[in-house]
Amino acid sequence: MNKNNDLTEGKVSAKLLGFFLPMLLTNLFQQIYSVVDTAIVGKGLGDNALGAVGNLSSLSLLIIGFSMGMTNGFAVIIAQNYGGEQIKAVRRSIALSINLSAIMTIILTVTGCVLLKPILLAMQTDKVLMSDGLKYGYIILGGLATTVAYNLCSSILRSFGDSKTPFIAIIISSAVNIALDCILIFLFHTGVEGAAVATVFAQGLSAFICYLKIRNISDLQICKEDFNGHKNMYYLLLKNGLPMACMNSITALGCMVVQRYVNDCGTMYTSAYSVCSKYLNLFMLPSLTAGFAISAFVSQNYGAGKTERIRQGVRVSVGIALTSYLLLGTIMVIFPRQLAGFMLNEMETISLSVKYLRICGVALILLNLLLIYRNVVQGIGYPIIPMLSGITEMIIRIPTIIFLLPSIGFKATAFAEGFAWSGALALNLMAYIFYFKKQNVSDD
Repeated sequence: MNKNNDLTEGKVSAKLLGFFLPMLLTNLFQQIYSVVDTAIVGKGLGDNALGAVGNLSSLSLLIIGFSMGMTNGFAVIIAQNYGGEQIKAVRRSIALSINLSAIMTIILTVTGCVLLKPILLAMQTDKVLMSDGLKYGYIILGGLATTVAYNLCSSILRSFGDSKTPFIAIIISSAVNIALDCILIFLFHTGVEGAAVATVFAQGLSAFICYLKIRNISDLQICKEDFNGHKNMYYLLLKNGLPMACMNSITALGCMVVQRYVNDCGTMYTSAYSVCSKYLNLFMLPSLTAGFAISAFVSQNYGAGKTERIRQGVRVSVGIALTSYLLLGTIMVIFPRQLAGFMLNEMETISLSVKYLRICGVALILLNLLLIYRNVVQGIGYPIIPMLSGITEMIIRIPTIIFLLPSIGFKATAFAEGFAWSGALALNLMAYIFYFKKQNVSDD
């Protein structure tokens, strides 16, 4: 294997930042595509089409987030084996991850397609948005295999310390995606279906590029034997994958409940919430990426038994989170109207978005730190804690939106986020502190 990607040796800040920056660019391209895609749908098809697509964001997080959490959990085991230089275990964990991912894809695709309409109805989706929502949703769910394939392949590469290949894959696929969006929506007038088809095609392309890289790694020539038996490895993979998957889905479930109450207030609220969610996803990007980076870094060093190196890596990641907050949180607070106006047309909808963006801009530090410590806790072998923090988010988010929405309006959605982040952060921080106190006792 390429030991240049080994995160257990060398200067911590240089290794971590060298791994982080290509990942940041990768995720930035994905989010820029997402924002541009939203702008194309909004400007090309109108605010209602944008609302219909955005209304599916929490459902997408429920299903796609489950698969992403599962593959990220698998990558922790792969990275731990890689850090411990257990090459046979690396091959075996990859092979069994493929088996589990295939089973998961079939279950999620069938379940998602069957439950799509009932879920949209349960969310009180406006009739104006229902038709486009179903068209878009069925295509995205039908192409879920491409999303899972990309998530798995990119997670495997990151577990080896390779963040450059996913970056190249996303540059190519994002360019193709945006081009297809413009062609299908503006030239062929396909509606939201065109945006969905472009997304599925681009995900498949990025998965294929990552797969080619994995296939060319000499030490990873997986054989038939790697796919058979190994109950203990299945247990380890599921032990790490399922809690992360459940955490994402539980968080999404809370967001779906919020979406349901937002939808009750009319299409303006739905469109505003959709746009605000897009910007929140964009502005949390550096810390989200730092979380993915520290997860691989911690997992490799955990496998190598290098505890102090883990602590140093966490400090670097927290520095990234704080810097991101000072830059991007400020933009959300000072320029919310300009941000909202980029994707929305109606002044009332823009005004609603401004309130959300300002409040979340102030509270962004909580989310940034949560994304770091949640991934650290996962990497040091406490997979249940992130899941419990997801439950904590839901428990806080739902009552907040129920009680505050009638009295303070759309601002309640922003306060629900901030309160939920603070509760989840506290839980993960306690687990992190407990781990290092236990390590100090062991060293003594």
